[in-house]
Amino acid sequence: MSRCVLQDRGIPVPPQLGRGPSAFIPAEEILQEGIESGRRQLLIEAFVSGGRVDNITMVMGLHPQYLSSFWKTQYLLLRMDGPLPYHKRHYIAIMAAARHQCTYLVGLHMGEFLQAGGNPAWLQGLHCAPQKLRNLNEINKLLAHRPWLITKEHIEALLKTGEHSWSLAELVQALVLLTHYHSLASFVFGCGINPEAGQDGGHGCRPPSPHSDGSPTAEDGTGCSGGRDAVREVEALMERMQLLRDSQREEEGVTQEEMATRFELEKTESLLVAPSDGPDRALQSGVLCFVEDPEFGYKDFTRRGEQAPPTFRAQDYTWEDHGFSLINRLYPDVGQLLDEKFQVVYNLTYNTIAMHCGVDTSMLRRAIWNYVHCVFGIRYDDYDYGEVNQLLERSLKVYIKTVACYPEKTTKRMYAQFWRHFKHSEKVHVNLLLLEARLQAALLYALRAVTRYMT
Repeated sequence: MSRCVLQDRGIPVPPQLGRGPSAFIPAEEILQEGIESGRRQLLIEAFVSGGRVDNITMVMGLHPQYLSSFWKTQYLLLRMDGPLPYHKRHYIAIMAAARHQCTYLVGLHMGEFLQAGGNPAWLQGLHCAPQKLRNLNEINKLLAHRPWLITKEHIEALLKTGEHSWSLAELVQALVLLTHYHSLASFVFGCGINPEAGQDGGHGCRPPSPHSDGSPTAEDGTGCSGGRDAVREVEALMERMQLLRDSQREEEGVTQEEMATRFELEKTESLLVAPSDGPDRALQSGVLCFVEDPEFGYKDFTRRGEQAPPTFRAQDYTWEDHGFSLINRLYPDVGQLLDEKFQVVYNLTYNTIAMHCGVDTSMLRRAIWNYVHCVFGIRYDDYDYGEVNQLLERSLKVYIKTVACYPEKTTKRMYAQFWRHFKHSEKVHVNLLLLEARLQAALLYALRAVTRYMT
């Protein structure tokens, strides 16, 4: 559906800045003609709910089934009954987005905060907010960058009796909000979301790299060597997937010891995967005022010569058996919606890879999800991490780790360099997997600490 068709239907579309909703994706691929009725209906619902359709919604709308689930969850978090007042929810969103210097989300929720009746003085910075909100700073910092460091003592410090204490229900809502917006910042940077016209927050993503290779499109040419190389990459990936399927049928099984060794190897190798494009972003004053300890960031889960935290064995504290029931008990309905969202994105498939149809992509989706959890120290006993190396090329690993761990360093060049012959909608699909895998990893660490406090 084109911009004018959307507007003819009474849906105000953000005025184009640059090339549309994304700096990485051509506008015509997002505002396409002949949009299916399901996505059209979702955009209308988003407008009715929020009075506009923002750029995040436009890009997520490439996957209507996911957008529906995401939208229901975010609506519940921000606008439905819950332990926290509405203006404080938006302030927590600001605090979370500021950890990743995401001016797009900070600016968006400054406006929402004021509309919800928030005190304008609080927007001068964290030092002007109530002590109760400022007390969230430590857990916000850890959830954003090193969630494996969260302990029951952090939970206890917030819940202890006193004038500025949190109730358990309030804290669980705050934890979900923080992880939601840390992960959404990853999506904003990973998809190059452009700011809305007139948004005070400015750009939510880095400007395109001066050394950018441009947006990857199918027209980038199967007639030139780069195009042929990209096609060969697709064929090689298809072959590796088939070889893995064949070997799984033939193998009698890998020992638990070997599985553990392969995880540790992948975790160690992930230390060598880091963004190299460009210097760190300079913190803008509009964001800096909401950040304490701005130098604190992601630190590789383990480095040689350092005391490594113990690996989080996923089976010891699972979302399905532990996290889901805890959230549902303390913050009804949101656990169900989060679970649905995890299921939707994990199982989302169109059975295509680039120009191939009828492909089972479950192996590839699982490798992406488990690699995100791996860089946060979470290990699945029943997963062979050798598959990650077989299926994820180095440029894709660099992109995944950057978007998941330090999204503010993402560049257009990184986006362009992986899966060069894939459709943009497939790259957005990768970002949805990253968003949800990162959110679940941080939530598991936080909820495990809550459980330990309660027992």
